Amino acid sequence: MPPRQRSTVSLRRLLVLLTALGLLPLALLGVWGLHLVSEYQHREQERSLLDLARALSSAVDAEIDGAIAALTTMARTPAMTEGDLRGVYEVARQQVAAQPEWMAVILTDAGGAVLFRTSAPFGTPGGTIADPESMQRIAAAHQPVAGSVARGKGGRAAFPVRIPVEDDAGRRYILTAVIQPSRMLRVIERQQVPRSSVLSIVDSAGNIVARSKGQQELVGGPPSASLAKLMREAGAEAVGDTTTLEGEHVVSAYARSRYGWGVAIGVPTATLAQASLQAIALHAAGLAASLLACMLIATVVSGRIVRSFRSLQEGSAALGAGQPVAVASSHITEIARMEGALIAAAARRDAHEAERSRLLVSLERALADSRDAGRVKDEFLAMLGHELRNPLSPIVASLDLMDMRNEPSSQRERAILRRQVNHLKRLVDDLLDVSRIASGKLQVDIAPLDLAELVRNVVASFPGEPVALEAVDSLWVNGDENRLTQVLNNLLSNAARFGRGDTRVALAAEGGLARLCVSDDGIGMPAEMLARVFDPFFQAPQPLARRTGGLGLGLAIVRQIVELHGGTVSAHSEGPGKGSRFEVSLPLAGAGMQAQPRAPAPQGVGLDVLLVDDNGDAAAATAELLRHMGHTVRVAGTATEAIAQAGVRAPDVAILDIGLPDMDGYALAARLREGQPGLRLVALTGYGQQADVAQALGAGFDLHLTKPATLEELGRALAPPA
Repeated sequence: MPPRQRSTVSLRRLLVLLTALGLLPLALLGVWGLHLVSEYQHREQERSLLDLARALSSAVDAEIDGAIAALTTMARTPAMTEGDLRGVYEVARQQVAAQPEWMAVILTDAGGAVLFRTSAPFGTPGGTIADPESMQRIAAAHQPVAGSVARGKGGRAAFPVRIPVEDDAGRRYILTAVIQPSRMLRVIERQQVPRSSVLSIVDSAGNIVARSKGQQELVGGPPSASLAKLMREAGAEAVGDTTTLEGEHVVSAYARSRYGWGVAIGVPTATLAQASLQAIALHAAGLAASLLACMLIATVVSGRIVRSFRSLQEGSAALGAGQPVAVASSHITEIARMEGALIAAAARRDAHEAERSRLLVSLERALADSRDAGRVKDEFLAMLGHELRNPLSPIVASLDLMDMRNEPSSQRERAILRRQVNHLKRLVDDLLDVSRIASGKLQVDIAPLDLAELVRNVVASFPGEPVALEAVDSLWVNGDENRLTQVLNNLLSNAARFGRGDTRVALAAEGGLARLCVSDDGIGMPAEMLARVFDPFFQAPQPLARRTGGLGLGLAIVRQIVELHGGTVSAHSEGPGKGSRFEVSLPLAGAGMQAQPRAPAPQGVGLDVLLVDDNGDAAAATAELLRHMGHTVRVAGTATEAIAQAGVRAPDVAILDIGLPDMDGYALAARLREGQPGLRLVALTGYGQQADVAQALGAGFDLHLTKPATLEELGRALAPPA
């Protein structure tokens, strides 16, 4: 069954009926309603007064906080931390000059003896301190305080703001700003309150600091007895009836600030009662008019009410739809408040939408800036790696040639050059790796790996002093051979730099984990350094000579690589001068996961190699090295020259630099492949990031080598495909 519709009656007809039934009950009801409205208004006015007092209290705290912040800035200057009192005096004078309401800055020792005041030349005897009570409080609590207002010898009123200070030598001071009460008077003047209101700010001792009326005469004196009693008995905040110093009856709201100061706002009682009197007068006029023409009045009033409600209904619908809100003005208090609330809600909605739009635009701009900064950083690091690796390439190739010739007279010099080149190469690799770590691009290629064999090979090939090794015959893990080699090399380099020559490596299985330990007998580390040793760019304090070198990146990269393998790394030391020990733990490979060792790839013999590089030194050294390996080498400095030589005689292998002056290596590779589809192409370049490797392979290269290439890498480049 459909719901039965209720019978309704229009507001106009109901008002006429009620008026006809009896004006007296309606009048009494109106009076009672006005009484309720009056009480509600009174409570709202008191709440509003208390909110204003809280806001003014917050403003007072903000002013004191500002003074404390300025003093804190002075306390952190190098002069203050070093105990240079004359330097602090000059900084304080500049601060006083920049603060119009500051009369002086005073520095005292912990006992309150004046060391200087900016109102007198430096070195002048200090004299006495006003408001010693606040000095005692800060000495006891060692926290910033706002003192009481007082008048100095010249009759000028001021109040102190004090903070405790301690320099690097542990000496304690108290820094004080002497501020004029006009600073707080400006806080009062900024408040939007009726002119008949009385605003007062009193200090923790109950003395007037600022007052909207009679400031000059009343500053430093007590407030009215009734207000003082309200503040004394009310606690943190209250509202009550008081009498001003001028003898006017007011309703006062009181709130206490964080620094113990009090704020009071008094509004004349007549002002608060004015709204109720207006409502009563309006009701009396309506009642008199209803006696003359009740029918006409009921019709007019009901029509206005209906239109107001219709306007509110339309405004509510517009608010919900996100459209502009417009409501007709009403003289009925409740409806007017509803209209005000509706308009305020619309304003808050518009403000929130505008703020949201601004935040979205700001976020999009920040994201774009971040992407641009990341792109610029990646481009810079790629160029940095390229420019640093290019000169390393001919140096490494020349060293390889010298090693192949094995001239006894240069053996020591070659060893020195090899160590320094390896150190520089590690610095470049560490710098690029830490960038990959920061951007989350560092990856590992996991495969079954005999960690014991890897450790033996790295230890045997590590340059410098011999390393003592204690390892099991075989220990299999799942890992990236190149990255784990990098981990051990970094740990050995760290031990070589900070040790005294006795470096030990131990590898064993324990509790389902492979435990690799690298220890040295060097300078050791204090406990506070152990907590930060794996942070990027962190380094132990070093002399200007920086004998140990490094960028502070190696151990950070070690931790990231080990964690990518599902392992952990930790640092241990018994203290300075007692050596250091680094332990790496990696999960052991499961049963059946041990891979068979791969046979070495056969090396190509007697190949015709076309080497293209615009760096003459790098090309000459690499070509000579390849010739010593038994290959025929032709060198080209430009892409045009390379295409011409390939046209005369097709090479077996083409080793190409990417950054050529007339054509990049990718385009050159495509041209060479057009004439010889089966040609083996090798990229040999200073660009070594993962994106560069992927681009080279995508452009048709069979192999990508990063400068400087080792003999093993060159041999792999010339090996026939598997």
